[in-house]
Amino acid sequence: MTARLLSFIAGGKPGYGLARDGGIVDLSARHGSEWPDLRAVIEAGAVDRLVAAGEALSPDMAEADVGFDIPVPNAEKIICVGVNYPDRNGEYKDGQEAPPNPSLFPRFARSFVGHQVPLTRPKASEQLDYEGEVVIVIGKAGRHIPEAHALSHIAGLSLCNEGTLRDWVRHAKFNVTQGKNFDGSGAIGPWFVPFTGEDQIADIELTTRVNGELRQSDRTSRMIFPFAKLIAYISTFTTLVPGDMIVTGTPTGAGARLDPPVWLKPGDMVEVAATGLGTLVNGVRDEGEGGAA
Repeated sequence: MTARLLSFIAGGKPGYGLARDGGIVDLSARHGSEWPDLRAVIEAGAVDRLVAAGEALSPDMAEADVGFDIPVPNAEKIICVGVNYPDRNGEYKDGQEAPPNPSLFPRFARSFVGHQVPLTRPKASEQLDYEGEVVIVIGKAGRHIPEAHALSHIAGLSLCNEGTLRDWVRHAKFNVTQGKNFDGSGAIGPWFVPFTGEDQIADIELTTRVNGELRQSDRTSRMIFPFAKLIAYISTFTTLVPGDMIVTGTPTGAGARLDPPVWLKPGDMVEVAATGLGTLVNGVRDEGEGGAA
């Protein structure tokens, strides 16, 4: 069974643990004085030790007893990649070949929720769209990282629904930041799966379903910019540090490209799944409404 580390909220307090078939082992209760959160665990290079400790213990609580948070709630940086699958590039119908370098933009942690927490459709727009993606979690700091050594800087993987307000990504001439950062419009999770080597990421099958209907499907082997290239390129201009997350791009099939476009609405259920990483599930609610997915 693949190890699954998660950040959670229980009894109003943040924690972290190991997801087991029978529930969750509360590792923060045992190791919180040494490592207050998963970012600290990653920075200490203690992921394998933490997993081994958790696997020797019985679950303390059921998954239903916690609220899922994003895996690294206090990441210094979340950097997202645009147009990283061949068919996605073709969707733009501009006749241009794939660019030589990746398109990048930042997202703030506040724009993401955890697994089983509903995405928020904001008051400012009804054009909330889904984007299923694989997430790299950085484990070792680096600047000007050679592509040949880039994979050694990965601590683990997660999943993202990179929810986007389509009209707001076109509010300005050159950037998409505002349409990508509405509070609670996207999700990351359910958990953090430790990185085990190149074979783990070489050909991940990535799918997105809305209300059970398959909307997106592709494989990481077809990425225009593979994981190692992304890490090397991004580290050229910024120092990557433990806990940073890179959201690696979405396949074709988002709601904006349907004819007519189909936006997410309250009551919808979105499932992003990938080989070995599980399934990230989120409902949708309107801003100002409570409730869970």
